[in-house]
Amino acid sequence: MTTELNELLPDSSAEKGQIWIIGSREWVNHQINEFYVRRITTDRVQFTPIVPAPSARGKFMSVLER
Repeated sequence: MTTELNELLPDSSAEKGQIWIIGSREWVNHQINEFYVRRITTDRVQFTPIVPAPSARGKFMSVLER
């Protein structure tokens, strides 16, 4: 991972799992909504904002910390 990507991710000292969603902006937004509807997460606020993915040109990403 790059330093820029590490700076975008929330820093938490507690051990938590992460789910990374990478794809087109529309697909990432759809997956966030689907995770909420299927009750994988209780609130959309648990996702980081959708940002350009540093490792995949033209793709976007969001991270869910659980």
